Amino acid sequence: MSFIKVNATSHFSFNNLPYGIFSTTNNPKRRIGVAIGDQILDLSLIKSLFQGPVISKHQYVFDQPTLNAFMALGYEAWQEARKTLQMLLSANESTLRDDVSLRSSAFVNQSVATMHLPANIGDYTDFYSSKDHATNVGIMFRGKDNALMPNWLRLPVGYHGRASSVVVSGTEIHRPVGQMRPDQTKPPVFGPSQQLDFELEMAFFVGGQTSLGQRIPIEKAHEHIFGMVLMNDWSARDIQAWEYVPLGPFLGKNFGTTISPWVVPMEALLPFVEPNSIQEPKPLPYLQHHDPYIFNINLFVSIKGQGMQQPKTICKSNFKYMYWTMKQQLAHHTVNGCNIRPGDLMASGTISGPDAESFGSMLELSWRGSKSITLGDKEIRSFLKDGDEVTMTGYCQGDGYRVGFGECVGTILPSLQH
Repeated sequence: MSFIKVNATSHFSFNNLPYGIFSTTNNPKRRIGVAIGDQILDLSLIKSLFQGPVISKHQYVFDQPTLNAFMALGYEAWQEARKTLQMLLSANESTLRDDVSLRSSAFVNQSVATMHLPANIGDYTDFYSSKDHATNVGIMFRGKDNALMPNWLRLPVGYHGRASSVVVSGTEIHRPVGQMRPDQTKPPVFGPSQQLDFELEMAFFVGGQTSLGQRIPIEKAHEHIFGMVLMNDWSARDIQAWEYVPLGPFLGKNFGTTISPWVVPMEALLPFVEPNSIQEPKPLPYLQHHDPYIFNINLFVSIKGQGMQQPKTICKSNFKYMYWTMKQQLAHHTVNGCNIRPGDLMASGTISGPDAESFGSMLELSWRGSKSITLGDKEIRSFLKDGDEVTMTGYCQGDGYRVGFGECVGTILPSLQH
């Protein structure tokens, strides 16, 4: 229990304490904060209170404009910092609670803060780890008998995305332009994408660092997973369909990827861990782990068109539907000696469940445009229209509290092709 009042439906309970980067009009400097209730605790103003054996030597990390330096300190430092925060924010601890001057300056209302990207993202990798999603897409493009490619059940499939176009929630996204071939009997055409889509994903930030040639064994993978965010992997399906053979996504993906601003630490998610998916055939030894590392995170996607008064929820899914775990993703990513750096971002791939309501993309919800998605009396979609605001949100439900991620929001603007 904290001395800061937190509503039971708030995503930012005392059990959460996510990290983010914020600024205010009064202080435009970007700084590290921790969300609790409707408040942000400014860590740059209380860095001297971190007196543990690891952080006390590195208090400067809380003066940085990104989380990279803190992420670089590693697993023991993250655990120590969390324990210090829990102590300082607890109802029985007077250090912050009773220091009127420090408390008034160190806490900022979220309503007056501007949120920024949590880290300087050097590299971004997107996996493809939902079996239901991969199966759905495979059926659409290859038929039911050849839905999953032979490698899918053997390893976590992924591709390297574009880190420069990862943006924080609230950033508007222009409809991309590119080559498409809507009529297979005619040459390709150039213009704005007509099949713009969202993809409901989650992603984790990497902490610690490895050298080139060094792999992360699966037994140590959790020590490099700093925390998680929501992610919208915007996708131009028609551009992607024409370009992806044989090397995979390119212009259909790299025009924008949106993440939520608050990074929820893995320690906050551990109470909501679920048994891993049954994996058949059994993965190779370097991908095997028996401790559960799938999490019960309720996920929602809504769309609000320009003519709509209220958003319409069109997807209700859950992170527990994932087939490959984050540990397996990271172990596979580095098994060939690929080095990682603090702030690297690794995404889950579209999160879909077994029923239509849990499909995490419009490609699936509309079944490649063959079905209509009803948003309101006059609002029908197969894919996104200009002006559509897409909101993703997610939380774990505890006993009288939530551990949530806030929102991941983006609005589609017309293309810049004029």
